[in-house]
Amino acid sequence: MTSPSRRWLVRALAVALVLVGMGVAAVWALQRQLIYFPDAEPVPAAAEAVPGARDVTLSTADGLELGAWFVPAAETDTGLAVLLAPGNGGNRLSRTGLAEELSRRGLAVLLMDYCGYGGNPGRPSEDGLAADADAALEALADLGYPADRTILFGESLGSGVVAALQARTTPAGIVLRSPFTELADVGAHHYPWLPVRMLLRDRFPVSEHLAASDVPVTVIHGHHDTVVPTELSERVADGAPSLFERVVLTGDHNDAVMFGAPVADAVLRLAHHVR
Repeated sequence: MTSPSRRWLVRALAVALVLVGMGVAAVWALQRQLIYFPDAEPVPAAAEAVPGARDVTLSTADGLELGAWFVPAAETDTGLAVLLAPGNGGNRLSRTGLAEELSRRGLAVLLMDYCGYGGNPGRPSEDGLAADADAALEALADLGYPADRTILFGESLGSGVVAALQARTTPAGIVLRSPFTELADVGAHHYPWLPVRMLLRDRFPVSEHLAASDVPVTVIHGHHDTVVPTELSERVADGAPSLFERVVLTGDHNDAVMFGAPVADAVLRLAHHVR
């Protein structure tokens, strides 16, 4: 190779390394914008969204006041409540249908929004969502539903939130809808060209938190999932030491069935098991 050719190759490699470095730095700085997709618009009063619901304020350990909705049991009360921890998109207004389905089955529901969602202050992060969930559980206790009378329901990213929460307390049961083993596994699936495991700050290690748990667990997932690969949800169920039920629905991650009656029925079956 001639000297000019060698110099050209060195310069090309240097430019490539700089571009890769800039890309990695951008992903590091902006990664939470790739994880959390909040609808930050304020939501209406609880009673306007769900008849009979009321507004609740969650006071977090990191000094935030967050809005949430409490939906009482509409039919024969089972004496149990469901803490509904949503996924990474939208806000609580888009989960009212599931809350009503659960209420009709005799389950009270606390429909929370994380910091930065639904008009709430703050910016979402793994630590922030953990503080939000702790505050939601405290609010339910104040409403007459201590942890041992509460089923933790985590949807997608929320599965990471409630898996960590159950490691800090002892709920009646856990329902994980479209869970992943850990968030890095989802990131590696969608961005295989990036060193996701090295860069990721918010880990949400679901399977790790469940490994030593004796709390009954129901895992619900679609037969095909374009957001959280189905095999990750299957691995969560396979590794759960206290698996109560595995429910496979015909649908994708955000299809209506994943927010509807079959999901509420699965929660009720777990409720009957733990009563």
